Amino acid sequence: MMKHANVVLTGWIGMVLCVGAGVVCAQTPNDQKNDRSLINSDGSQFVPKDFYPKFSWETTPRYLMFGDKSRVLRPEQVRFIAEQTDFLCIEKSHGMGQLGAAELGAKHEAAAFKKIKPDMKVLFYFNAAFAWPYTSYNENFTSQRIDAHPELKKFLITQPKTGELIKRFGIAFCYDVLNPDFRDWWVKTVSTGVKDAGCDGAFIDQMHGNIMYRDKELRPEVEKAMGQMMAALKQAIGPDKILLANNAYSDDAKYVYPVSDAIMFENYAAVKSNKESLLSEWGHMLRNAKDGKISVFRLGVEGTSRGNMKPNMPELSKEKLEFAHACYLIGAQPYSYFMYSWGWKLSSGALVDYPEFKKTLGPPKGAYQRSTPDGWEFTREFEHASVWVNTETREAKITWR
Repeated sequence: MMKHANVVLTGWIGMVLCVGAGVVCAQTPNDQKNDRSLINSDGSQFVPKDFYPKFSWETTPRYLMFGDKSRVLRPEQVRFIAEQTDFLCIEKSHGMGQLGAAELGAKHEAAAFKKIKPDMKVLFYFNAAFAWPYTSYNENFTSQRIDAHPELKKFLITQPKTGELIKRFGIAFCYDVLNPDFRDWWVKTVSTGVKDAGCDGAFIDQMHGNIMYRDKELRPEVEKAMGQMMAALKQAIGPDKILLANNAYSDDAKYVYPVSDAIMFENYAAVKSNKESLLSEWGHMLRNAKDGKISVFRLGVEGTSRGNMKPNMPELSKEKLEFAHACYLIGAQPYSYFMYSWGWKLSSGALVDYPEFKKTLGPPKGAYQRSTPDGWEFTREFEHASVWVNTETREAKITWR
């Protein structure tokens, strides 16, 4: 672990830097503001919207997202989760087995959480690319039913040579975002889901518009269509509802980003959590904060994805937490939330009790510092914690005080 190396302060713009023997400090014109917790790492002020969830640096700000296809939460599970966060999403198939449709599962949980925590922000899940048949709204998007619904079948992508419907993972048909009738149907469907479920907004998955099944020359058209659809959704759900777009921070989501209130960094694959990608994401988190947007930084137990299923996952997740936690803290801004899981099921981390998340954190004292301009060691100071991480060796240490 680096202790005495010279450091280069990054991420602070338009500030006065004073460099001494082994010391880097920073002063900002916002230093006299009463609420230091809403100062971004570049010294600018985060301006939250009235309908955002509560945010506090008292402990690590967390976002949870989970689903159990077979049933709804038990009362003790609702209470446990409500103690962890003020901000969550009910996953795409939750409660379907017990209640018959996923929007009923979301409605049940939204009511349950708000009964004990009225300010809880609960999001409704829907997919922008894949026609998961879990809600009553899209229950006919199955091989057994779709031929009886030509009005829905025309919303789907087919194989150019055979005309057969394309399926993702062998399960879900693929939406055609270039079809304006589909976009109208989708916006109406999602906004209805948010309303029916009594939710505070929507988490929208898959921003790519199924470009992998299309001629790559159509990419600009697909990107614009996705932006139009998301803009229409934001208008339909209303100005007081949260629109959280998954992975809408890259260039191919440039039309989605402006209309979104929140962005998730999913880190679903190894390449998404390598050292270069993490550094880039920290920069995007700062951009989000400067634009007044919420960030959700998700890192899996092994740093990546769904495929890391091993025996004793709850115990392994506790052993692996420090690196993922440190990566979040290095880049965290006001209204940045941390999600830690090894999947999206209720059993994939939402019910694990992590003592570290109960420790007093306090606001950051400044931006992260980098060991050298091209090095991969980073440090950052919080009121009650010192963070060190090496994203090349994937080592980390959080010292609590």
